[in-house]
Amino acid sequence: MAVNQGGRTRRRLSTEERREQLLSVGARLFSESPYDDVWIEQVAEIAGVSRGLLYHYFPTKRDFFAAVVERESERMLRMTAAVPGVPVREQLTAGLDAYLEYVEAHAHGYRAFHRADAAGDQAVRRVYQRALAAQERQILAALAADPEFGPQVETRPDTRLAVRGWLAFTTAVCLEWLRGPELGREQVRDLCARALLGVLTP
Repeated sequence: MAVNQGGRTRRRLSTEERREQLLSVGARLFSESPYDDVWIEQVAEIAGVSRGLLYHYFPTKRDFFAAVVERESERMLRMTAAVPGVPVREQLTAGLDAYLEYVEAHAHGYRAFHRADAAGDQAVRRVYQRALAAQERQILAALAADPEFGPQVETRPDTRLAVRGWLAFTTAVCLEWLRGPELGREQVRDLCARALLGVLTP
């Protein structure tokens, strides 16, 4: 335990806890400002650590932002993972519920994740594009394993493009929803579900 100037004790964070704290601060800052306007010094000051300690965890600003993006991508993939044997129509509703719950609970991280595509750094953009490709593969794999949609995944060459377009649509809807939720979560869920089923159903 460490003692601060006010005489109160504060618990030392473990390596993983400190890393998570820094990424949470980064997610907030990157969601509020463009990549070039966020300074590592800001992150260190807010987190209450030295700049040197932050660089110990993340050698460069690029590494730091890439870690923020990867963290949010992994969260989204876990929350929307397919359940083997459950029809896609049922999974779509449950998956969107989980996704929208994540968007509300981690709005800063969600915005930061999608700001990555606008970052001028090509390496950062590649991290974002890899994350989107992983989401696309996850959805296509669930469709391919589904008795209703599986056959058309193989026979319709536009399925992959449709899924890619739907991801962009869902992102735009969610970002707008976060600005001012005129619709409830269930309404947003149903809107996104109809959009995907509409492009997949012949």
